[in-house]
Formats: sequence, structure tokens, C-alpha cells
Amino acid sequence: MTKTRQSGTAPAPVLGTRALNRATLGRQLLLRRAGLSAEAAVGHLVGLQAQNVRPPYYALAARLDGFAPQELSGLMADRAVVRIVTLRSTIHTHTADDCLTLRPLVQPARDRELGLFRKGLAGVDLDRLAALARELVEAEPRTMKQLREALLARWPDADPQALGVAARCTLPLVQVTPRGLWDRSGQVALTTAEQWLGRPAGPAPAPDAVVLRYLAAFGPASVRDMQTWAGLTRLRAAFERLRPRLVTFRDESGVELFDLPDAPRPDPDTPAPPRFLPEFDNLLLSHADRTRVVPPEHKGRTWQGNTAYRTLLVDGFLAGVWRLEERALVVEPFGRLTADRRDEVTAEAERMLAVLHPESSYDIRFGTVRR
Repeated sequence: MTKTRQSGTAPAPVLGTRALNRATLGRQLLLRRAGLSAEAAVGHLVGLQAQNVRPPYYALAARLDGFAPQELSGLMADRAVVRIVTLRSTIHTHTADDCLTLRPLVQPARDRELGLFRKGLAGVDLDRLAALARELVEAEPRTMKQLREALLARWPDADPQALGVAARCTLPLVQVTPRGLWDRSGQVALTTAEQWLGRPAGPAPAPDAVVLRYLAAFGPASVRDMQTWAGLTRLRAAFERLRPRLVTFRDESGVELFDLPDAPRPDPDTPAPPRFLPEFDNLLLSHADRTRVVPPEHKGRTWQGNTAYRTLLVDGFLAGVWRLEERALVVEPFGRLTADRRDEVTAEAERMLAVLHPESSYDIRFGTVRR
């Protein structure tokens, strides 16, 4: 592990791609599985991207030793973690505390999103809309369709989609259970975070505090990296305020990277075992420059149209996609794997299946993932 402290005049050391890869994997609990609880891991990672129900479970299975899906499902049922739109305007699974603070932090992004729908909201009093929507969802959880229809009755000339977006952008709407549970789920029904958690939202945290948390989970990183992760702009000032407390590096393109002085930066040759990750894993979406995980030749290969594929890491880098198809786990490597690598990937697949699907029997095959 490298620990670096710099003088004000010393040139910033350069971190190569493999050094950045190993540092990020270490922060992401992907070099070696951690003995954390699911709740502690969700907090450390500052949430898990969760457009679909199952990705957070696969994300934690790859990162935690001793994880069982019922642990996260139980936290969700007990309202210790929740599903809410936050970072990058997408649904994340957050701890209750983070739900009540990070949502206010990213409100400027929700305001920008709402601005795209102003034409469909002509004549709509947004303060009144927020108050009416709050009354509706706090009386009983509503589907988005039910909420749109109720709002349309009040503003019949407005665009129904814009009304729904306005409710989602002006209020911290969480998805209530059973949506999000591992063993059973349901349609999306919404209420406010305050109603669901039984306590008021806190003030937005200072960006400085969130910068430190981001670096702990995703660093070393640039200002643009964090802005990409958060879906926010104008974070340079927070980094500059923190500069005396941080160390800086450069990547191979000369971009300045910030980091916590005592954060782990493993040797670039540290072994990185294979990992099966879900679609939309935070690791692949939380930097402006993703080459620390995604080799340039594989850029765009995890998507087809609006479909994202579950991903495979080999030697710490994106190396393929995978899918559960009927009674088989199909692995599609992007290149040739040595016999030893195939054995390692197979062993990791077996472990993942034992954690998440212990009651089922799957063959493990290398081939082409069905599109």
C-alpha cells in the first residue's frame, strides 16, 4: 500500500491505469470480500444503483463475506434501507440516514430535470402540486399512474408525464415494500421518505463531507469524476476547500486526481479475483473516465439499446457479460481466457450461485449471452 504526502511544490505523482484500478477495487470491496454488514456496506458505498430489484443483491454478494440476500431484504422490510431516486437521477438503495440527507443534496439536479418539462407544466403551480402530491401519497402509497391521474384531475391541460416528473422532482418519493424484497416483489408504489421513515429529512450535507465519502469509496478521483457520480455540477470549490487535507496525483493523461492521505492504494500487481457484478453496478458508472475499469476496446459492450448486461471482471477489468438463462449461467468473455482463468471464473460463479440461488441448480457455460 502506498501512502503519499506532498509538499506544496512537489509535482503530483502519476498513477497508471492499473494503480487506479487496484485502488478503486479496494475501496469498492472487490479486491477481497469484506466482513461488513449489508447496512454498513451500503453506507460505505454511499448507496447502490438499483433501477431493477436484484442488482443491489448481486452487488453485495460480490463484495461481502457471509452475505445472504435475506439480510438486505430484511433491512428493506424494516425500513433501514430504502429505494429512492438520488444520484444521476436514478434509483438507488440507500441507508435511511443517507436517504434523508443525500436527496436534499442532489435537489439542484432534480430542479434541472424538472426544467426540461416546463412546457408540459404551463399553468401548474409547482408548490401546490408538491403539496397535493404529498397529501395523496402520505394518505396511502400510490403508483405513479395513480398519482398522475390524480394530478391530471387538478390540472387537466398539463402533460401527464410532466406532472409525474414534477412530483418525483419536488418530493423525496421512496418505493415502499414489498417492492425491492429478494423473495417477493410488487409494482412500484410511492410515499414520501419522511412518511416511510417516520422522521423529517435532514438538511443537505455540506458537499465537502460527501466529497470525502466519495473518495473513500471511489478514489482517487477528479472533480469531474465526482460530478459524474453525483449528477451535480460546480463541485470544484468543495475540492479546493479540502485541498489542504487531501493528496493529489495525476493520471496518465495529466488529469488531477484527489485522494484521502491514508486511503489504501494497493500495488498495481495485487491480484484481483474474478467478480460477477450486476447491471448498473456503481463501479462502472461513477467516474467520468472509466478506463480504470473499462478497457477502451470494450467501451459500450455492456449495453444494447436500452438493455444493460450483467458484467464480469477478470484481473480487475471488464472482461465479459453474463446472464442466467433457464437452468444455466452463461458467461460470454470478450476475449480468450486461459484455462486457469476459466477455472477461477467458474469457481466464482459457483460461489455466487451458492449465495444467491442455493435452492436452484445451474450449469455454468461459456458461450454467447442471449440478446
